[in-house]
Amino acid sequence: MKLMFASDIHGSLPATERVLSRFVESGAQWLIILGDVLNHGPRNALPEGYAPAQVAEKLNQYADKIIAVRGNCDSEVDQMLLHFPITAPWQQVLLENTRLFLTHGHLFGPENLPPLATGDVLVYGHTHIPVAALHGDIVHFNPGSISIPKGGHPPSYGLLDENLLSVIALNDQQVIAQVSINP
Repeated sequence: MKLMFASDIHGSLPATERVLSRFVESGAQWLIILGDVLNHGPRNALPEGYAPAQVAEKLNQYADKIIAVRGNCDSEVDQMLLHFPITAPWQQVLLENTRLFLTHGHLFGPENLPPLATGDVLVYGHTHIPVAALHGDIVHFNPGSISIPKGGHPPSYGLLDENLLSVIALNDQQVIAQVSINP
């Protein structure tokens, strides 16, 4: 199974268009959105091409292929524009030998882990900083932000292909970080 991950879109239309193009090119079965879809939030500057209603329209074209969780900037008003659910604080994807625990990162995250078993993967956004690393017996994976990257990183997304989780730069597709999970 191939999965793509995007986080912290924050209403950026150009970033949404780029990530949807990468999604189609990747052949991934599902696009997992890790929150902060439409709203830029009061702590962030407006991202390039801020157009939340148009972002909703673009994403709605892929509604049947999106799994999403709620970020700290998402609300019921945002849900009114989207044709896929975004209000769950977390989701799980069960692979043959691995569980992916999907969350935005403001409720559960590296500093406040949910109950996870050896080999599970914590998949989160929120920090806008890419991570693909083994911490003890749990994999931590953050695809970064496609619209407002932080820490000097480029805009990025994530891809799970077979048992390899990669953070990939949105514009030039350079691999930023990788980690293997249980096959």
